[in-house]
Amino acid sequence: MGVTKTATPAGRRAELSANLAALTERIAAACAAAGRAPGEVTLVAITKTFPASDVRLLYELGVRDVGENRDQEAAPKAAECAGLGPDLTWHFVGQLQTNKCASVVRYASVVHSVDRLRLVHALAGHARKASRVITCLVQVSLDTDPGRGGAAPAQVPEVAAAVAAEEGLLLGGVMAVAPLGIPASEAFAPLPEIAAMVREIRPEAVMISAGMSGDLEEGIAAGATHVRVGTALLGGRPAFVG
Repeated sequence: MGVTKTATPAGRRAELSANLAALTERIAAACAAAGRAPGEVTLVAITKTFPASDVRLLYELGVRDVGENRDQEAAPKAAECAGLGPDLTWHFVGQLQTNKCASVVRYASVVHSVDRLRLVHALAGHARKASRVITCLVQVSLDTDPGRGGAAPAQVPEVAAAVAAEEGLLLGGVMAVAPLGIPASEAFAPLPEIAAMVREIRPEAVMISAGMSGDLEEGIAAGATHVRVGTALLGGRPAFVG
């Protein structure tokens, strides 16, 4: 199902179109099962390791939100797609080091992985220098694995309050990744309550980024407003070189 070196633009467009249609049906079915309207959920196409040409094809097919997790890949790809239109929103979804903030704030409008005060302050400083306002989601750790990133649930209000206090940042809500080895429905169960704590700081911070190709149904059941989907939309990933 993945993109191949011999795929023609027309063939790749047809492949992406079919995948998008199937994914749209999955999201609609998950929303129906959760008693929600499909319009409540935004698809963020995770285009890491895929070329800018795929971003352009997805844009032609109506996708307006794309996500990346490595700045060294995302920055040139965003630059290559700069002419697509102002309604194309770039999301940064990977763990973010403070030394990458200056680059990320130039193209990303939403950062999903804000999990510590030092990162909040670095993002804010570079956002102000770039005269941009960046929507930040507080990444919540749903387990005790520090390698996955995320703030412990008890730390989320402190990080959220720091975001809300910074000029150049906008507190948007929360993000979470379901840990391996735990059923996604169980992992996501605390998320609505944590999201409610963030809304106490800023009532408009209603974004919940949860659910990927394998667990978007569980994410939507837990209240996700944004699902981050790569493989189910773009196919198997080629190896990243860089």
